[in-house]
Amino acid sequence: MQKKKLIALAALRKLLTCAICVIALVALFSVHVPIFPSSKVPNFSDPFKLPTKLTTEQSWTQELAPPQLWKAPLPSRKLDRSTGTLESDKLWRPPPNRDFVPCVEPSTNYTSPTESRGYLLVHTNGGLNQMRAGICDMVAVARIINATLVIPELDKRSFWKDSSNFSDVFDEDYFINALSNDVKIIKKLPKELATGTKAVKHFRSWSGMDYYLDEIASMWEEYEVIRAAKSDSRLANNNLPLDIQKLRCRACYEALRFAPHIEAMGKLLVDRMRSLGPYIALHLRFEEDMLAFSGCTQDLSPAEADELRIIRENTPYWKEKEINPVEQRSKGYCPLTPKEVGIFLTALGYPSSTPIYLAAGKIYGGDSHMADLRSRFPILMSKETLASVEELESFSDHASQMAALDYIVSVESDVFIPSYSGNMARAVEGHRRFLGHRKTISPDRKALVRLIDKLEQGTLKEGKNLSNRVIELHRRRQGNPRKRKGPISGTRGTERFRSEEPFYVNPLPDCLCKKELPMQATE
Repeated sequence: MQKKKLIALAALRKLLTCAICVIALVALFSVHVPIFPSSKVPNFSDPFKLPTKLTTEQSWTQELAPPQLWKAPLPSRKLDRSTGTLESDKLWRPPPNRDFVPCVEPSTNYTSPTESRGYLLVHTNGGLNQMRAGICDMVAVARIINATLVIPELDKRSFWKDSSNFSDVFDEDYFINALSNDVKIIKKLPKELATGTKAVKHFRSWSGMDYYLDEIASMWEEYEVIRAAKSDSRLANNNLPLDIQKLRCRACYEALRFAPHIEAMGKLLVDRMRSLGPYIALHLRFEEDMLAFSGCTQDLSPAEADELRIIRENTPYWKEKEINPVEQRSKGYCPLTPKEVGIFLTALGYPSSTPIYLAAGKIYGGDSHMADLRSRFPILMSKETLASVEELESFSDHASQMAALDYIVSVESDVFIPSYSGNMARAVEGHRRFLGHRKTISPDRKALVRLIDKLEQGTLKEGKNLSNRVIELHRRRQGNPRKRKGPISGTRGTERFRSEEPFYVNPLPDCLCKKELPMQATE
């Protein structure tokens, strides 16, 4: 009898050991499965091998996964629907495209550039996206005035003090070749003209064909070189020939690619974000320059508000010095704070397991201001958390190149949400519209701050009531196809142009057309 008991006990032990091994194997595979990419990433131009410090023992899946997650299980891709007020598929589903597709080919009477009358030098101004729009406009201006465009000079004197040249940020050769049938572009001014007299001109903002054909083109009679002192908003948004509008789109969305090393790093960041599942790219404009410029102080301490005021007063090219922060915020002129963004995303129905890519520079105040947002959405990633110090080493001292990485990850995101409608937000929104009206949620900041203030006052609580109101507010603010908005009625002069929706925010109708359906065979 004793012998039978011992045999049974030994068998039981073997059974338990096998069960433990099976459980361990299942757990091991469940950790590694989510690392594989969840969807195909579009091909970027000219594949460029990034320098990495992975050893031969490390698998290719570690190249996809963020370095700090190599030894930790990744979150499940399946989102928790129980906490959202919308079904998961609705949270990620893009708006109906209505069969709009890019149509940027020139018309049949469009000709190659004729012999140019002179050279156009361009000094761009502002941050990355302001410079991008300016470069594309100057391509169109060069075509209008029949000029040879010299590769534009990037702004090295702005707030960011970036020393990058054009070829450090953009693929210079591709840009020149892609536009060869539109404008002649050269890398440098001929030596014999480099020290000669140049006409330095501040082109008038939002100018049309008549201004450039009459006032600017007439300068060729006296000068061989015209230098544009600034490039931002120098061309009208509307009422230009269709071929000029299409040229702006070809320049912006096809010719002006980022440099190969930037596109390769951007693709790697996109891959790593997608390994976490569908993701939101959040352009969080809670940065020192934005807060100082706008005069917004919500959720800041008195000392922080005073520091930003001093920065504004000491920045000579910022004209407004005395700003009422309460009035700014009530009008919707302030970027949403990290805390406000957290409330907004929760009200939209996104669960806490949502991966979020933080497209931003250094957040003002650091972790102290990010705590509320991070407590709601702990999978909060950025360039710095997705990539190693070594991988970002060549980019880190160049604001434009770092911004370019954010641009790529934002354009490729499942959902893009800007906390402020600045140059980056506008550029990304327009690019996503051009690529098929990808989901872009534009917060109604004016309405949102009223609701958030009611939360602070205790007259409204988070929950179904708030969610329904926020969702309804943004039902038509998700990047749906529509024509570009014209000027606000009653405005005049410069204010009239300023009130228009910028060309690069919405390239419809000029560069997007209804897809032609195949002809139905008739009997």
